[in-house]
Amino acid sequence: MTNHLEDFARLMWQEGIPESVIMTFAAYYNKLVNGVSSKISKQMIQPPSTVNLVDYKNLQGNSDLEILRKTVLIKLNGGLGTGMGLSKAKSLLPVKGNMNFLDIIARQVLTLRAQQGIGLHLLFMDSYNTQADTLKYLSRYPDLSKDDLPLDFVQNKFPRVRQNDFAPFVTDDKNQMWNPPGHGDIYAALDSRGLLDSLIAKGIVYAFISNSDNLGATVDAAIPAYMDQHAIPFLIEVCIRSEVDKKGGHLSEDKEGRLLLREIAQCPDDELADFQNIEIYQYFNTNNIWINLVKLKEELVKGGGVLLLPMIVNPKVVEEVPIYQIETAMGAAISTFVGAKALVVPRSRFAPVKKTTDLLAVWSDAYELNDQYQIALKRTRKEPPLISLDDRFYGKIDLMLERFPEVPSLQNCDSLSVSGDITFGEGIICRGNVCIMSDQPAKLKDRICEGIINL
Repeated sequence: MTNHLEDFARLMWQEGIPESVIMTFAAYYNKLVNGVSSKISKQMIQPPSTVNLVDYKNLQGNSDLEILRKTVLIKLNGGLGTGMGLSKAKSLLPVKGNMNFLDIIARQVLTLRAQQGIGLHLLFMDSYNTQADTLKYLSRYPDLSKDDLPLDFVQNKFPRVRQNDFAPFVTDDKNQMWNPPGHGDIYAALDSRGLLDSLIAKGIVYAFISNSDNLGATVDAAIPAYMDQHAIPFLIEVCIRSEVDKKGGHLSEDKEGRLLLREIAQCPDDELADFQNIEIYQYFNTNNIWINLVKLKEELVKGGGVLLLPMIVNPKVVEEVPIYQIETAMGAAISTFVGAKALVVPRSRFAPVKKTTDLLAVWSDAYELNDQYQIALKRTRKEPPLISLDDRFYGKIDLMLERFPEVPSLQNCDSLSVSGDITFGEGIICRGNVCIMSDQPAKLKDRICEGIINL
């Protein structure tokens, strides 16, 4: 098989992609061409040992807020939310009242600064698709950026690889030739733009990285304080897996006792049953990452500007052509840092909005917004309502907005299942387990819904 690395390097250089990123892609590409497997079999790993786990409850009370002067909050903001029918930054979606994700993130930071008198730094990692809309919207918060640091930086991109000959995928639509390299690119993106050096020069040691759509990922000073006290270079927040999490990545460790993450794309096909066994692999990654930036810089220097992570090869079809996307996950860096730990946190720190069902739950009164602009479940609830919506009528955001001009009360609802084209008017209260069905377009208004309802 011909190695087309020179062609890829030329394409990337013409796009103005930094040399260190080209070197990173080259390392992954050579692995792909040489047939180096990205699979992680069960013979290579074992469940994490207790010495690698930290209980979040043991950190409480350690609230040295001064550590936040040395902390930056980084929000991953590159997604378009295409699964919900969006073509703009997903973080522009309405979340609570007239506020979207960006409003809530910005107000959380500004409120923390005002209440504690501590200037927590904030950065967004945008994609080329989200940067313009994000910065335009955030211009209404002129006090967000500080210390001459930018408010955002842009993640890199990798060229797509044809499956049949490992050559670059070339097409008239130039945008289709490239793919986001996954959020594992954050380390290269920070370093190649000089931002990592700037942060360190300003005395910022710790970064808290999380998805902009995870409303549970709030800043807790006890976490970097604990890292500081115990010299932990890298810490990943994990939750106990349930049946709904079994297809997602899980935490494990190698035979030397070093933590690692395994995604389903890295699991051999004949081991999927074990992969999804939540009794064997009990923890999943929330994608809430805490990292010592000084230690990150040291690892990058050792690698000549390259931080190689476990490769994920994602097969896709673009314009009827089978291609590979080379990607990495940022949590996979846990295997790079000696002394990395996993922090077992409550489910409340993992509240992502991935589907319209998640969005409806957050819209409702099952969640509340406190005076720190943190969205959390009502104190009377232990877990969010389980929601199932007919994808034909509620799968896209425009369909949702059309059928939910008013949001029903769900604070006392255990589960809500909706089948059919049903519009929810004002005054709807759902209690207990509710199943609403209709074979024709229908509208609900001013009623208490309990049990099974046929319209």
